[in-house]
Amino acid sequence: MQSSAPRLPRQTAVPRTDIDTRLTPELASVVAGARRRALRDGDRQIDTAHLLHSLLESDPDVRAALGPEPRVARVLGYLAQRAIGYGLRWRGSVEDSGAVPVGRLPAPRTAGGAGAWSPSAADAVEGALERAARRGAGRAAGIDLLAALAADPGCRAMEVLRRVGIAPAEADGS
Repeated sequence: MQSSAPRLPRQTAVPRTDIDTRLTPELASVVAGARRRALRDGDRQIDTAHLLHSLLESDPDVRAALGPEPRVARVLGYLAQRAIGYGLRWRGSVEDSGAVPVGRLPAPRTAGGAGAWSPSAADAVEGALERAARRGAGRAAGIDLLAALAADPGCRAMEVLRRVGIAPAEADGS
């Protein structure tokens, strides 16, 4: 008996250790910060808003790319409200804007729940790796991740940026 469900093409997962070696130490720290934030917030997955929050807290190049300090402060304000109001509607849902194919990264696991990538977050990290390779860099940096987030206008990170008046084209890191 054949299944009526459509078969999806098999995607090759990038080994986790390979991902870590392809990120700058600063971006690896951003990813670790996003993972901690997801755990602390009680979220099951690391999403693009977690990545954006961690990027803004730790990467001066990303903050500079987003413009004057008051804009960055407003973005951080929205992101900080995630656990107490703004963003609660995201709780219990999987972030997948559908703008790009489902992520090829493996789902990293951590004790206590969160740690898996949302499809949009996985695609953003993969996009950052691809952008770094296109520009001839051996490792992806924060600005590469910002550009990858901007490439998915339906992701949560871009939803937050639009709320403070930052369009995807302004956040592409170019």
